[in-house]
Amino acid sequence: MKLLLLLFSGLKFGKILTTSGSMLVSIFAYSLIFGWRYALGFVLLIFFHEMGHYLAAKKLGLNVGAPTFIPFVGAWIALKELPLKAEDEAYIGIAGPFIGTIAAFACYLWALNSGSNLFLAISYAGFFINLFNLIPLPPFDGGRITAAISRKMWFVGAPILVGVFLWRPSPILILMIILAAPHIWNSLRGKRDMNEKYYDVPFAKRVEYGLLYFGLLAYLSVMSSKVYDMLSYM
Repeated sequence: MKLLLLLFSGLKFGKILTTSGSMLVSIFAYSLIFGWRYALGFVLLIFFHEMGHYLAAKKLGLNVGAPTFIPFVGAWIALKELPLKAEDEAYIGIAGPFIGTIAAFACYLWALNSGSNLFLAISYAGFFINLFNLIPLPPFDGGRITAAISRKMWFVGAPILVGVFLWRPSPILILMIILAAPHIWNSLRGKRDMNEKYYDVPFAKRVEYGLLYFGLLAYLSVMSSKVYDMLSYM
């Protein structure tokens, strides 16, 4: 509860109404399929993820909109002014999966202590969503993080995204492929998305974000697999 109050404290009243209203619509939509308890937990995990981005952007002094939810699509924050360098974009990008992973791990601990299959299922959703968002390709969070490491990693993300689509076809994945295409095309042409200095990140920062990215990627991969196996045996 204290964490929720802390996260909401960064939002103005109007933004709270926008966020809470769209959250309620999403909870209602998901509850029609999964039940309201799972829907509530699922949407809250997405909220924690998005608030990670929001608070990181606010810390950098950027003008940012409150999280907005759309059922079966997800949620996002609107950056009303763009970061000035790839390093800042990576900072905002990794904050979402980092906070989202903490929230998923809290659900996992609660499941272990209480024996709740519901919380275990919610934790799996949290781990998997944050792992999925680490695909190293814009507009995923992983693409924003790896932009500060090396944009060559985007060429790894492209076949991963296509592979996920072939495995589980989805209209959302088609949208992601369309949004990612210009970034890949510009990289193939050696064209900068912004000015020449945008991607000039100090070597020490590249190493730092590399360690954070691959560490989080490894942890989420292990936890997603572990919790999936636990659910399979129930």
